[in-house]
Amino acid sequence: MTDLFREIAQVLSHNKLRTALTGIAVTWGIFMLIVLLSMARGVTNSFQENMASRNMSIIRIWGGNTTIPYKGNREGRRIRFKDGDLKRLAADNPRYVAEVSSRIDGQGTISTSGAHIDQSYSGVFPSIKEQSNVGDMVEGRFINSRDMDEKAKVMVIPQYYASQLFPPEGKGALGGRVNCAGLSFLVVGVYESEWNRDIYIPFTTARMMSADRENLGTLTVSLKNVTNEKEGEEAEAGVKKTLSNIHNFDPTDENAVYISNYYTNALSANSAMGILDVSVWVLGILTLLTGIVGVSNIMFVTVRERTHEIGIRRAIGAKPRKILTQVITESVAITLLFGYIGIVLGMIVSQIIAVAFGSMLVNPTVSFSIAFEVMGVLVVAGALAGLFPALKALKVKPVEALRDE
Repeated sequence: MTDLFREIAQVLSHNKLRTALTGIAVTWGIFMLIVLLSMARGVTNSFQENMASRNMSIIRIWGGNTTIPYKGNREGRRIRFKDGDLKRLAADNPRYVAEVSSRIDGQGTISTSGAHIDQSYSGVFPSIKEQSNVGDMVEGRFINSRDMDEKAKVMVIPQYYASQLFPPEGKGALGGRVNCAGLSFLVVGVYESEWNRDIYIPFTTARMMSADRENLGTLTVSLKNVTNEKEGEEAEAGVKKTLSNIHNFDPTDENAVYISNYYTNALSANSAMGILDVSVWVLGILTLLTGIVGVSNIMFVTVRERTHEIGIRRAIGAKPRKILTQVITESVAITLLFGYIGIVLGMIVSQIIAVAFGSMLVNPTVSFSIAFEVMGVLVVAGALAGLFPALKALKVKPVEALRDE
């Protein structure tokens, strides 16, 4: 083993400049692979965290304008959803539809005896908490089914507004009373969120307060029993067919209603993340190939310069396998040495990226498992780089090698 390390050191020191330039190419290739992998991991983690914080088994639907005449109806009709659509969609599609909900937004002054804010409120179903990242409940609870049934005058507010309406710092907000649109509401919950500032009341209460008692805005369909893209598409087709029957528009009319299938979109995005990972590996390995070719060239030169030595070893009985192992081992050692430097530099830079872009990329670092995979790539690459020079060394004939000067 000591002799092997000595021979490797000799190979490295014999042509310092050439070895250094080749080593830089290997280091750069591994460095770029690690950095690209860390950034791809950050993007993937951000996507997965976003998906995990929201229920993606939903379909959202917006009303549009018909562009195809249908059953005596002219094109250009505005499709407006009604309360009855909520129950009809669930009844006609029991296999895939768990619940259909909507949202009513209203504007008004929300006040207490000592403060007020001009802020819109949203009438929502309890399921919105699972459908979107509302925030973490600091105190109390969210809207529930009993509030819906009783058309209760209850409200859930963010900590941001609780601090303004109930100073200092929102103390006393839970159980407090606020006035909204001439009605007194009981604050039953306070939540904390970095970005969400919505104020929530029961959908049925908002419907009672709304000037428009007939029309709805966006419909949200919560899905069940969907496990693959085909079932997600079947659920979407069933929902659109029901709406076309209710509102008498051509099912093929893409402008009558606009549908966003979050489930199939998430599956497509997951596939895109997988393609991103593969692309990063391909680009990194292609960059690494530049350095590997250089290592292979060094080993060719080394074999040529040590032809006499190889001939002597063959003449005194060294087996071809030993010569082959020596050349390949030297190639792997060179690749690992400079590759390890690239790994260290790449992981340092990935940590810098994590600090600099932590708000956009979630944990953009390379795990030890990825580092070991990269080391495996280095071993294979080094072995391939030394294979052809090693095969050339095996072709050296002892008699001719001993004559070589």
